[in-house]
Amino acid sequence: MAIDETEGFRRAEVARINSEAAEREALETRYGAVWDTHQLQEDFTVEGFAAPYVVVRRKADGVKGSLEFQHHPRFYFNFQVT
Repeated sequence: MAIDETEGFRRAEVARINSEAAEREALETRYGAVWDTHQLQEDFTVEGFAAPYVVVRRKADGVKGSLEFQHHPRFYFNFQVT
């Protein structure tokens, strides 16, 4: 079994993001574009999850990037090109 050197950081980020879980409008103010699960599936192909991050490829132009997500309400935000 491989050791995930990012696990501690990711766990801390999951806790932080979910303790500050926000409604869509607040996330849009903070990060710009926000997607719910259906919108994510329309706009991106998901290549992998490593909470609180998801690796995606934008369908419109094939650009690879990552998004952050919160669990409840489930929203994806902060798209970063990788």
